[in-house]
Parts: sequence; C-alpha cells; structure tokens
Amino acid sequence: MLELLLAVLIDQVPHVTKTPQRPNIVLMYVDDMGWGDLPSQGARSWNMPNLDRLEHEGTRFTQFYVAQPVCSASRAALLTGCYPNRLGIHGALAPRNDHGIHDAETTLAELLKAQGYATGIFGKWHLGWQEQFLPPNHGFDEYLGIPYSNDMWPGHPVSPKAWPPLPLIDGVETVQGITKLEQQEPLTRRFTERAVSFIDHHAEGPFFVYVPHPQPHVPLARSATFAGSSEQGWYGDVMQEIDWSMGEILEALERNGVVENTLVIFASDNGPWLNFGDHAGTAAHLREGKGTTFEGGVRVPCIARWPSRVKAGHINDTHWMTIDVLPTVAGIVQAPLPALPIDGADAINVLTSVDGADSPQDAYLFYYRSNELQAIRSGRWKLHLPHVYRSLEGRSGGSGGTPAKYTWGVQQPLALYDIEVDPAESVDVQHANPEVLERLLAIAESARADLGDSLTKCAGNGRREPGRIPKSADDNG
Repeated sequence: MLELLLAVLIDQVPHVTKTPQRPNIVLMYVDDMGWGDLPSQGARSWNMPNLDRLEHEGTRFTQFYVAQPVCSASRAALLTGCYPNRLGIHGALAPRNDHGIHDAETTLAELLKAQGYATGIFGKWHLGWQEQFLPPNHGFDEYLGIPYSNDMWPGHPVSPKAWPPLPLIDGVETVQGITKLEQQEPLTRRFTERAVSFIDHHAEGPFFVYVPHPQPHVPLARSATFAGSSEQGWYGDVMQEIDWSMGEILEALERNGVVENTLVIFASDNGPWLNFGDHAGTAAHLREGKGTTFEGGVRVPCIARWPSRVKAGHINDTHWMTIDVLPTVAGIVQAPLPALPIDGADAINVLTSVDGADSPQDAYLFYYRSNELQAIRSGRWKLHLPHVYRSLEGRSGGSGGTPAKYTWGVQQPLALYDIEVDPAESVDVQHANPEVLERLLAIAESARADLGDSLTKCAGNGRREPGRIPKSADDNG
C-alpha cells in the first residue's frame, strides 16, 4: 500500500519525468526496386496489401534518396551515415575483391548494440565477404544471408564463370553453396522466417532487425507459393512475396504486442536495373535507373511507420537520404554519434513530418563509379556536373532474364534542373538561375576538397581507407 501511495505521489510531481522506452527498429531494404514499383506510385500488375497498409498506418516519403545507385555503396551509406566514397567503398564488391568495411567504422548495428539492443540481419550484406567483414564482426548478433549480390555466381549469364557458388552464411560459417536458381527460390521465405523468429525471441526488446532482401535483383527467384501469383509474371511474383514478407513481420510485431513501440522503415537500395526489361521494375516518370545519378537511379521507395510519432496516412515530399538514418536513430535512442566524422544529419523532424520541417541538409552529393562527383541536390535544384553515363535511350529492356544492351558513354553536360517542377530532369535552367549555379558549383568545389573527385583529379583530404585483408608474409604482391 505504501509503495502504491509513493508511486501516485511521484506521478503527480511535475519535475519527475518518465524515461520513454527506446523503440524497436525494423529496417527492410530490398534490392533494385524502382520508385514506380509501389502500387501507390504507379505499379498496376501486382498487389502489395501489406505495404499499402504500412502507408495507411504511416508515412510515404516521395523524395527519399540513396547516396549511390549501386549495391555496396548504397548499403555502406545506410549503415554508417557516411558517403560511401568517404569509406573507400565504391560500386558493388565482388568475390574477387579483398576489401570491405573497416573495423574503425561504426555501423548502425554497433551503435544500437552499445545501447543494449539485440541485433539481427537476414538477407544480403555486401560490405565484404571475408570473415573479418561479415556482420557478426560489425555489430550483429545474428546473421543469415548471402555476402554479395545473388547474380555473383557462375549461374548468371553476365557473371564470370570462374566465380564460386553463391555462399549462404549463418554467422560466419557457410552452410550452403548455391549453384542452381532453384536453390535461391526459398531465400526470401527463409530470411523472413528467421527475422520473425528473432522478433519472437527478443520481443521484450529493444531489438534491431535488418532485412536486406536480395530480391528483386536478378536472377529473379520466388518460392513455389508465389509462382504465377501476379499478372506481370516473374517480377510481379517476386514483389508479392516481398510484400508477404513485410506482412509476416508486421504480424510478428502484433503478436508480441510491440507495434506501438516499433519504428518500421521500408526502402530500396537503388533504382531499377532497366536493361533487364520484364525482369526489372520501373522508375515511373523519373529519368533513367540503377547505375546513374539521375532521379530514377537514386530516388527510391520509402515508407515508415511508428505509431504516435510518424503521421498515419501521410505523404511527405521533403527530400532526405540514407546517410541521415543513422544520426536520426542515434537521436531517437539518445546514443552518441560515431567517433569518426559522418555526413548524415538528424532527420527526426522529416521522419515525423513536423510542420514546416525542411531537408536536414543544405545539399546532398551524388558520387558514382570510382569517386566521380556527378550531381548535387540542394532544395528544389539539382546540378549535374559533366560526366558520361549508360542509357537505354527510351528503348525496351530485355526479356526472360536476358538483358538488353545499354548505350555506353552518353555525355551529360553541365546542367541545372528544377526538380520540383521537372523531376524528369529534361529542361536545363542554368542560364535563368546564375546565382543558383554559382552556389552549387561552390558546393562542388568544397566537396572535392573533402571527398575528392576523379573527374577533376582531386584527391580529397577527408577520405578514409576501407578494411583490407592482410597479405601473408610470403606474398610479394
């Protein structure tokens, strides 16, 4: 009785505040899904009721960006809050590469683990395949997945035949060498079931579940349950299985009574791989796709739900980027930022759609290839610096998993676009906006001094080395 009376009295004292419970975090990051692949953003040949529900109960962000339009670089930005070229991560790391994420870098998993979170990753990693680079050595308690893209094996038509079987890894041990497409078909289900089991086991929280599905990256693979389930064919079937995966995770949160205290984020790592045609998605009205820094390559689907914090049934057009996720989460859980400098900013006001909230950064940089500064987004403006890119030039892609040929070496001159009225980046307005052009060119010079730029042969003084496999004593190379 005395304890009850004291509790009541304390609850009535104005200066006594209760510490809110830290939220669980679920982050699903799919591979090569285009901006136009959400039904709410144009898709018509498949159904995604669970993502529709996530939008109804949360916010859809129409201008969410990845730092680079390619696998490893995109994931490095998401998990560290840094531009990937700052970390020495470029492109898509392959089985032949001997480098990966450096031990000195702090991942989102390490940040949360230090705050008492249980951490799990189930899906594609792609930040180095050797043991020292794998998730259990970078903050994750559990890992089931593949270390790089699902096309990096000898069974894919555009992959070197000398590459080894695709390894399925549990922890740091390879439990299966995948040599046939049929062996990829259960992966979406397996990763989902493992994520659900992790949630069930750690329901008392707090937990962080990262589900980077390898699909819909080619080669497309879906379980027998979803074969022929959509009007579109293989790609639509895959999209519907991804939606099923989200549904299973949402149901697990409900079953364990943790919906109200869980932040769920869904996004893609880059735009669609357009030359695969009917085995690829669409960027809708945006220009180009994966492998370019035009909007179709770097603007991706994004939905977030966090009851009572993220607005329900809301559409937010404010632009932000994957580099902002780590500092935003750090602010939410009141964790210190990494010791090494990062590039992202706390975007909590954007995430929660605070009235009048603007982008958390004055400008975002878009690098590609071997450290090429190709574009800058600032406010409504996007500046493209001179570079070359690949294009389908409005042509159709391939069919049945066989890609069409890109036109390579297309010249993009210096151009300024007003993204608010011209998201297709079709009308150069630099001559009508000389002050904007001058300001963005100054930002480019500052970026080059910090991160370098191979197009202008600037080294940059803020770049860090990636982790590397130590050479053996008898290695003279």
